[in-house]
Amino acid sequence: MIYEVRTYDLHPRSLPEVIRRFGEGYGERKTLSEMAGFFYSEIGPLNQIVHIWPYEDLSERDRVRKESLSLKGWPPGIAEYIIRQTVEIYNPWPISPVLEAGDFGPFYEFRSYLVTIGQMREYRSRWDTALPERAKHSPVSVVMECDIGTASKIMHIWPYKTLDERTKVRKHVEDTGVWPPKGDPILKILDLQENKIMLPASFSPMQ
Repeated sequence: MIYEVRTYDLHPRSLPEVIRRFGEGYGERKTLSEMAGFFYSEIGPLNQIVHIWPYEDLSERDRVRKESLSLKGWPPGIAEYIIRQTVEIYNPWPISPVLEAGDFGPFYEFRSYLVTIGQMREYRSRWDTALPERAKHSPVSVVMECDIGTASKIMHIWPYKTLDERTKVRKHVEDTGVWPPKGDPILKILDLQENKIMLPASFSPMQ
């Protein structure tokens, strides 16, 4: 399985109209394949949407995208509002859950890390060891590694019912030594970390 993650930066004050048009277009587009989720930024970079599309492989992605061009309502007519588009293809790690529809949020923390070149295998090993215990305190939606797009990058998504829950869980796992994953403190393993809090649109399978 692969995940196509599409991130669009929008003109200010265009978000409600973009969501409306996208939702209308998705009603037809989902007859070909369903998305995993559609989110808009609440904390972090403003005026941003992220939509995630699962496919079995690149061949299925190419086939579905070609077929979608014959749909009357797709693409959803939002080009005039888009400043920048970023498209990345991710492979989920073996330890990762599969993205699935359900009421898990509404607050989704998207965390993206640039792993030091040559250290991805070591970093993944640390996650393999630490994630099962961390997930007992709050679930992770997905952990995935960028295959096409930004090299040496991972993204992980964490749902929370409230921002207060997020604060309490993160403090507890840090205070108890459950998280972040442990390893050689001398070894440089991360170069950059970013996060943002996203909310799901009404038509998003993940809520």
